[in-house]
Amino acid sequence: MTKTNFYQNLEKYAQLIVEVGVNVQKGHTIVLSISVDQAPLARLITEKAYDLGAAEVIVQWTDDTTQRLFLAHADQDRIAQVPQYKVDQAEDWIAKGASRISVVSSDPSSLANVPNERVASYQAATGKALRNLRQASQANKISWTVVAAAGKEWAQKVFPNQSPEAAQEALWHQIFQTTRIYEADPIKAWQTHDQLLREKANELNAEQFDALHYTAPGTDLIIGLPANHVWEGAGSFNSRGEEFMANMPTEEVFTAPDVNRVDGYISSTKPLSYGGSILSGMHFTFKNGKVVDFSAEQGQETLATLLAIDEGAKHLGEVALVPNQSPISQSGITFFNTLFDENASNHLALGSAYAFSVKNGTEMTEEQLSQAGLNHSQTHVDFMVGSNKMNIDGIRKDGSRVPIFRNGEWA
Repeated sequence: MTKTNFYQNLEKYAQLIVEVGVNVQKGHTIVLSISVDQAPLARLITEKAYDLGAAEVIVQWTDDTTQRLFLAHADQDRIAQVPQYKVDQAEDWIAKGASRISVVSSDPSSLANVPNERVASYQAATGKALRNLRQASQANKISWTVVAAAGKEWAQKVFPNQSPEAAQEALWHQIFQTTRIYEADPIKAWQTHDQLLREKANELNAEQFDALHYTAPGTDLIIGLPANHVWEGAGSFNSRGEEFMANMPTEEVFTAPDVNRVDGYISSTKPLSYGGSILSGMHFTFKNGKVVDFSAEQGQETLATLLAIDEGAKHLGEVALVPNQSPISQSGITFFNTLFDENASNHLALGSAYAFSVKNGTEMTEEQLSQAGLNHSQTHVDFMVGSNKMNIDGIRKDGSRVPIFRNGEWA
């Protein structure tokens, strides 16, 4: 990849992010969260957004090093409290119906040496203070997208046997490939992909299974589904009726489980990067929807901290289906980044459910969503459970079964 080709691909990527990712329209407010290391991409996204008529583009710069120093050394009261101006800022974004673009590029182990309790304290404070913004996003009141950029430390983690420069180039190649940037018309390619996933979601919606039964080595789990649950694939629609793509890449169709009807045990199949640490070899036992036993071969303490965030963190908020033949899975690469790894594998999420995962959910109160069977939490963390050995059956209300997955593929 020459420098000229790279810039051309980066420009196409920025166009895809603003046009398909958050579907910028005239008068929109855009909030871009991105690392200082990715300034060239930030400038292109900003330029392309204004070209499409954005009223303003607000750039929120991030930096692994200064964030690590803050969490390791700042006074505890500063870590455990979010300044009011940040809360007010988030409320302003909600009022303006701002579209959010999050560009992830961090080192998966950036906070590995920071005490878990300090990281947990910060996450709890942030989750509580920005609760309204999280709920607006999870109810699709506003458009949002999560995309990636090749950070140097992250690239070295993915490709440890390559030089830093070669590793970063290799990661950019994977990002461009999985987001269809190499297609003659990336935007048209995404429209086609969107339709294919939507058709699969429609098939599942027509069935309205009562539950799903997962079986695989280390896994035998039944997940109940709420009445009138809604499967979604690829694109979503905000409260203005504008379509957006929440994740790029994406290969999943997903819905919410019944918070109280998850029973059995399940094992993770890929590492999870969470809170600046790596967790792997996770095992969970559920009873009546709740995690009653758990373990991890790596990151046991971090996993315990995650599950202790609140009561909802011990329950599931998402069930997602991804065939083993997905391009990310077939690459054979572990990305140590949920945006990618979740699109290589069936996955579940601990924590909050998306309001749109049940019919008319975006118009329901939190209490009504709870009554409908959806989970609430300050967190939402995906973990990967799929493999080429996983089978999934759909269980109808009459007890009859329909094969959904066999050996990791759509049945």
